[in-house]
Amino acid sequence: MRQLAELAAALSLEFRGDGAREFVGLASLETADAQRLSFVAGKKFVAQLDSSNAGAIIVHPDFLSAWSGDCLISTNPYLSFAQATWLFDDRPAPTGAVHPSAVVAEDAQLAAGVTVDANAVIEAGAVLGADVWIGANCYVGAHAQIGARTQLRPGVVVYHAVQIGEDCLVHGNTVLGCDGFGFAPSAQGWQKILQLATVKIGNRVEIGASTTIDRGALHDTVISDGVIIDNQVHIAHGVQVGEQTAIAGAVAIAGSTVIGKRCTIAGQAGLADHIVIADDVHIGGQGRVASSVTTAGHYASGSNLQPIKEWSRSAVRFGQLDAMSKRIAQLEKRLEALASTSEKSGS
Repeated sequence: MRQLAELAAALSLEFRGDGAREFVGLASLETADAQRLSFVAGKKFVAQLDSSNAGAIIVHPDFLSAWSGDCLISTNPYLSFAQATWLFDDRPAPTGAVHPSAVVAEDAQLAAGVTVDANAVIEAGAVLGADVWIGANCYVGAHAQIGARTQLRPGVVVYHAVQIGEDCLVHGNTVLGCDGFGFAPSAQGWQKILQLATVKIGNRVEIGASTTIDRGALHDTVISDGVIIDNQVHIAHGVQVGEQTAIAGAVAIAGSTVIGKRCTIAGQAGLADHIVIADDVHIGGQGRVASSVTTAGHYASGSNLQPIKEWSRSAVRFGQLDAMSKRIAQLEKRLEALASTSEKSGS
């Protein structure tokens, strides 16, 4: 349990109320009880304070008058909430030991404090930095490198020669360094192109569950420092992702695309191959990116949800657009001809 005054000190915030009040965790405004801390992220949530039973609220100074109870005062309540989650961290801790059922090659290098859980496999020449945590049933391929304090959740597969930096977190069943989708057509069928490069992941990268990042064919697939990637994302061979970019769930990025720094790519967006996305580009959900984006800003594509009758009519009209465009072009030519005849008559 943590006291209100203790939380304020840990988060470098001022507080109002009973500094000795104790908290066991965090909760939403709707579900919080007297031993839970909650927060108000913006003005649209202020009305919910009237019905909340939270023991204290993380609140912006502008909304203090809406809450008479105990509180932590923050100019950025959402960030303070994020920081507070670490004060109530209840995740399992690493053991610092190698489980008897794990298989570790004789020439693999394990630094101090490494944890290897049950049934994990560490292949020849792999290098694991200090306090690395390899979860149950993980596979770390030959000559892979994993930086200090990086954690692989259960079932992660790291292919040979993949490099992962420090302080990374890779969630369950993600695959790093599998072959990129490279084939050449021939009279006998598809000729596989061996993917001879690797995947290089920077520091402080988080990768969600069941995500796949392919190794490059001729140049490495690179995920830079501070990138965050959601679940079920596919990043193809040779892609480069710039620092602090965020990629949401079910995004697919085709081969050799280059994405800049501080970009955000919303869920189910698809990016074509061999294009370049500038720094600070923000792509909306289901965005279809078929060509390079050279200017920072917000971009969107796709159509919004409609009642099915309206959508059906719109779909029919979409199929008529080409014919309509041709008719409009013909009408414009006729109008131009009439205008030219009128001018001549007037002269």
